[in-house]
Amino acid sequence: MRIAFLVAPEGVEQVELTDPWQAAKDAGHEPVLVSTQQGEIQAFNHLDKADTFPVDEVVGDTAPDSFGALVLPGGVANPDFLRMDDKAVAFIRDFFEHGRPVAAICHAPWTLVEADVVRGRELTSWPSLQTDIRNAGGTWVDQQVQVCDHGANKLVTSRKPDDLKAFCETFLDVFAQEAV
Repeated sequence: MRIAFLVAPEGVEQVELTDPWQAAKDAGHEPVLVSTQQGEIQAFNHLDKADTFPVDEVVGDTAPDSFGALVLPGGVANPDFLRMDDKAVAFIRDFFEHGRPVAAICHAPWTLVEADVVRGRELTSWPSLQTDIRNAGGTWVDQQVQVCDHGANKLVTSRKPDDLKAFCETFLDVFAQEAV
């Protein structure tokens, strides 16, 4: 399965990109780094610059239906930047409208709020997003990993980097079920 990893040009929490990326690769999937600009993205370890990674495809030039699933890594600046980009928001919304699974961790659900896809859904995130999620019609839960199937697609969410092992195992299981 081709899996889109959507990130902004800078601000993604590196471990929230690299751990799920490696897990997807190890499971035999094809992870694809999608961003809003060509070139490289700048990852961060919290507030400190970390590594850069080459962009595979630009969100405005790639079709969401060329992917079987979507992973949204966190970092504070990353989803804040993405939610201000109409093409990125439309890209995310397409996965929900067409029933393809989505996994989001930490601050990434901000983009889901912007895409107006949390209404009636149950999800988790970094705790500071709980009011945003509730105001957008979602139900916030404090769980290591949450799978919601109250919609056209399955949504996997986790709170923070400490949840990465459970997040990766769960989204890979959900994506495998959806691929059948």
